[in-house]
Amino acid sequence: MSRRPTVSIRVDERLVLRPAALKNLEDLTEAFLETWPEVSRAMPWINPDKDVEGQLSDFLDEAERMGRAGLLHHWVMVDPQSDRLMGLIGFDRVTRSNKSDWNLGYWVRSLDQRRGIARKSIDAVLRWIGEGSQMVIEVKVDPNNKAGVTTVRRALRDWGGVRAPEGDASITVAGLRTMHHCHLIEVGI
Repeated sequence: MSRRPTVSIRVDERLVLRPAALKNLEDLTEAFLETWPEVSRAMPWINPDKDVEGQLSDFLDEAERMGRAGLLHHWVMVDPQSDRLMGLIGFDRVTRSNKSDWNLGYWVRSLDQRRGIARKSIDAVLRWIGEGSQMVIEVKVDPNNKAGVTTVRRALRDWGGVRAPEGDASITVAGLRTMHHCHLIEVGI
């Protein structure tokens, strides 16, 4: 599998995906706090009892460094007309299925939900990661998150993905363990 740095992706005139970087800290913190507690499903490692901005700073610092090296890929979703941060999407290596190469995660801030931003961002990053080589992407979703289930089902339909129960995993979100369903999407074929 070839490594390449995370680059900007222009999705359309209302959405650009830019490599996540420390310079996004203020906007990401604002969007994160606005979308709390829903965002905790996408970033369960955030401890709300500790300094959120400090944790996001550490995350962005790592995302920027690892993105330049091609080891992780995280983007901020930005409206290029207003330069407003609308969410976050990315690939990491925290997979549960032994068939997957990457795990895909995302979240969209409250003000920007139900506008197709997640759908368009998922399609854009799946196309991008598939340009490098053939690989399998894992997507996990809380079956109680109706919007998330709808988004994942649409991606599975459009990309020919399948359910992969062997990758199901309990994830602790806000102190509660929740079983997340695993799905796999093959790209680069």
